[in-house]
Amino acid sequence: MLLSLVADRRVLFVSGKGGVGKTSVASALALARARAGARVLVVSTDPAHNLGHVWDRPVGDEPTRLTTLGGRVEGRVEGRVEGGGGIVDGIEIDPQATVDRHLAGVRASMHRLLPERLRSAADRHLAAAREAPGTHESAILERIAEAVETGLSDYDLVVFDTAPSGHTLRLMALPEQLTAWTATLLANRDRSERFGAALRGLGGGTDTLDRDAELRRLLVRRQARFTALRDAVTDPATTSFVLVLLAERLPVAETLDLRARLLQLGIGVEALVVNRRSPADAGELLAARREAEDRQLGVVREAVGEPVLELPLLPGELVGESGLAALAALLG
Repeated sequence: MLLSLVADRRVLFVSGKGGVGKTSVASALALARARAGARVLVVSTDPAHNLGHVWDRPVGDEPTRLTTLGGRVEGRVEGRVEGGGGIVDGIEIDPQATVDRHLAGVRASMHRLLPERLRSAADRHLAAAREAPGTHESAILERIAEAVETGLSDYDLVVFDTAPSGHTLRLMALPEQLTAWTATLLANRDRSERFGAALRGLGGGTDTLDRDAELRRLLVRRQARFTALRDAVTDPATTSFVLVLLAERLPVAETLDLRARLLQLGIGVEALVVNRRSPADAGELLAARREAEDRQLGVVREAVGEPVLELPLLPGELVGESGLAALAALLG
C-alpha cells in the first residue's frame, strides 16, 4: 500500500524519532521502487549514519552504487536499466566535509568581493563561524538542495533518510527563512546600487560596480536554489513525508508533534508507518506488548487523517539487500 501512495512522488523524506527504523524503511522503499524499474538516490542527512551499515557496504559523501537490478548500467545518470530493472545509489552527507566545502566557497566569494585589506578580517570571521549556530544546518541544507536538483534531473526518485525529528524540522523551516532573508539582502543591494550609481556619476570608479554585480549574482543564485527547494518540498505532487514510529508513548507523541509542525510549514505527510509491531500469538510477553501498542495506535489513528500502515517485527537483522528485500516485500 505504501508504494502505491508514493508512486508518483519524485522526492520522499522518511523522518521520525531516532531509533525507529527510518533508514531501513527508506532503504526498503528505494529498493522496492528500483525493482519496479526506477532509478533511485537515497540520501542520509543524519550525522549518525546507518545507510552503509544497512546496505552492508561503504557509503560516502558522493553517490555510491548500492544495487543494480534487471540489467547493466554504465555510469550514474544514463538511461533506464536494460530489462526493466532499476538502480539504487546512496549518499551519506558528511557534515564536516559539507561545512568545509560550504565555508571554502564563501571564502572564495568574499576574497573576490572584498578589497585586499579586508580579507584577513573576513578569514577570521569565517574561522569563528565554523562552530557558530546555524552554520551546520545551512551547509547541510545546501547539500539537500543539491540532492533534490540532482534527483529531479538524473533520477526518478530521491529518498532522504533524515536526522531525528527536531533537526529535520529546523532544516525544513530554513528554505523559507533563507529565501526571505536573501530577498531582503537583494532589496538592500538594489538601494545600494542606486546610491552607488549616483556616486559614480560624480566620478566614482568601476571596481565597486563589478563587486556589486558579482554579489548580486551570488545572491540571486542562492535565492533561486532555496526557492526551488522550498517549492519542491511544499509541492504535494512532487514531495511527501513518510513518518516512521513505534507504537510506544514517546515515539507517538513526538511523531504527532512532528506531523503538526510539518503541516504548519505547508509540507504534506503522505503516511505514517508503524514499525516493528509485536505479534499477538507469540507468548504472553509479546501479547501484552501488542495490547499496549494497540492502545497507542488508537491515539495515532484518532489524531491523523493519513493512512497508518503497520510493519511486523521481523526475525533477524535487516542488513544487506536480502534483508531489505524482506521489508520491501511488505510495502506493496
